[in-house]
Amino acid sequence: MNHPQDDYLKTTSMLDFEHPSIRALISEKGWQRLSKYDATGEIYKFVRDDILFGYNADDTITASQVLKDGYGQCNTKGTLLMALLRAVDIPTRFHGFTIYNELQKGAIPNYLFGFAPDRIIHSWVEVFLNERWINLEGYILDRPYLKKVQTAFSSQCTQFSGFGISTNSLQNPPIDWQGEDTYIQSEGIADDFGVYSQPDDFYQGYGSNLSGIKKWLFRYLLRHLMNLNVKRIRAKGINRKI
Repeated sequence: MNHPQDDYLKTTSMLDFEHPSIRALISEKGWQRLSKYDATGEIYKFVRDDILFGYNADDTITASQVLKDGYGQCNTKGTLLMALLRAVDIPTRFHGFTIYNELQKGAIPNYLFGFAPDRIIHSWVEVFLNERWINLEGYILDRPYLKKVQTAFSSQCTQFSGFGISTNSLQNPPIDWQGEDTYIQSEGIADDFGVYSQPDDFYQGYGSNLSGIKKWLFRYLLRHLMNLNVKRIRAKGINRKI
């Protein structure tokens, strides 16, 4: 009989951590030789900063595809984070939400914002360490992108919402691994759908943010325009207020 903890360590269609590219990355980084605490921190930092903030073709792509893309958002970067942690025997689970679309304004250009649903499917990863579950959400934005937003709004010290951020402290958000919860969008949560052992099960039940022609437009046109906007912010900063 399987131990319940086994559900938080297994491969799935989305969490394909036996894929050669993921195994090669883990071997190269040597994460399997670290303590659970240090491995969590190193993998978390890799997903946060080496996998850039950006918009993939779909929320349900595999972890290996996220790694190949080299960029992602809350849901897709979370898939990769879960897979990498499980690959070194660290239990993870998925927590599903929606967030209000306002926090994406700025990251999504104004001329495209009307395509966004009012509430956007969101998630974070929960990791089991030292006999408790820890919430990890602060991996969504890479540091170079975040720093450009912080610079543009340097006087903003309290509640901030926009550019993929919803936090009570823009200049010092809790995004670094210190064995505690990390957050960057948590103040924008609308609905809480609870925890799931596997992301596959959540998306089977809730689908994705768009359907029909909007989904087609997003995959083949709109997300590329959004990614160009994010790249511009990362490279040149922000010249206007929200």
